[in-house]
Amino acid sequence: MTEPSEQTTATRPRAGSASDQDRSERRLTRRGWTLLVSGALFVAFALVGFFIPVPYVAISPGPTYDTLGKDAAGQSVIQVNGHEVFQTSGELRMTTVSLRDGGITLFNALGLWASGRYALAPREEYFKPGETNEQVRQENIQQLQDSQTAAQVAALRRKFPVKVLAKTIVSGSPADKVLAPGDRLLVVNGQTVKEATDVRAALNGTKPGQTVQITFKSDGQAERTVPLTLAQRPDGPEGFMGLTAVDRADVPFDVKISLQDVGGPSAGLMFALAIVDKMEPDDLAGGRHIAGTGEISEKGVVGAIGGISFKVVGAREAGATDFLVPAHNCAEAKTAAPDGLNLIKVSTLDEAITQLENLKAGRPTASC
Repeated sequence: MTEPSEQTTATRPRAGSASDQDRSERRLTRRGWTLLVSGALFVAFALVGFFIPVPYVAISPGPTYDTLGKDAAGQSVIQVNGHEVFQTSGELRMTTVSLRDGGITLFNALGLWASGRYALAPREEYFKPGETNEQVRQENIQQLQDSQTAAQVAALRRKFPVKVLAKTIVSGSPADKVLAPGDRLLVVNGQTVKEATDVRAALNGTKPGQTVQITFKSDGQAERTVPLTLAQRPDGPEGFMGLTAVDRADVPFDVKISLQDVGGPSAGLMFALAIVDKMEPDDLAGGRHIAGTGEISEKGVVGAIGGISFKVVGAREAGATDFLVPAHNCAEAKTAAPDGLNLIKVSTLDEAITQLENLKAGRPTASC
């Protein structure tokens, strides 16, 4: 019988040979690297999710304030000095939106979104590039002050006359160094000025280089009539004086609106309604819990606002049963209104007053 040669036996592979062990070690090494890389990626993702802020803000329903009530310091939100004030009942609540900015991480954002109470929006929709939170706060305060002034004018002009004042003077313009902010405008180019729009209308048909007469009155001084040689208007062919005019209530009493830590222009309608309710005997709220929103012009036109879907929720949570909605916001408000909240469409201050009178009398109101 022939035996296998030594060479043939030596080359036959055996279990547990060095080549098998090498391959096994290489396979383990690849597994190890896979686990290591996966773990590192997981840790990196966790760190990013927990600690790195994302460029988004979170929006939610904010607090509401009864404009017929008192502020945090215990002062009446609407204060009238020097004129009769009538008894009111019920509430006229202005509504707000809360904006959370800074420190929102990826996991925070996911949690806020999943709660259903918050919405996320890119930060640049609310903050200009390089703008700080303090700058935004100051802008919001200025908008609130402007809305308070417009609300006063819109409410008081229902029963009282208005006067027209110079608001700003353009540097280097014909009006510069002749008039000053706060001067009362009486006559422009032979036309009596009864409201701010009369000033621009008085210059229709004029040309740059033309001289017109303007009569005005500075505080504490007699009326003056001076000639102004018109310049070129940047946005039209007619002559340019270089001033902007505003309406102000011409009344011998003071109306003050006191409300802190709130910003933006959207409380104008509710401020105006509260002034009317206090100064006229009809008791507009009529014991009901009414909320609303809307920017208002000095002529009482109600403009659209942002965040209506959050404001209707905040109003209902505060106990409101009826909500005054700017006409342009009706479609959005309908999609978010909670059960039990009656939406009332308004376009002007007078419309809002009429709708509140209908509500008080049990008549139908204009619905969104």
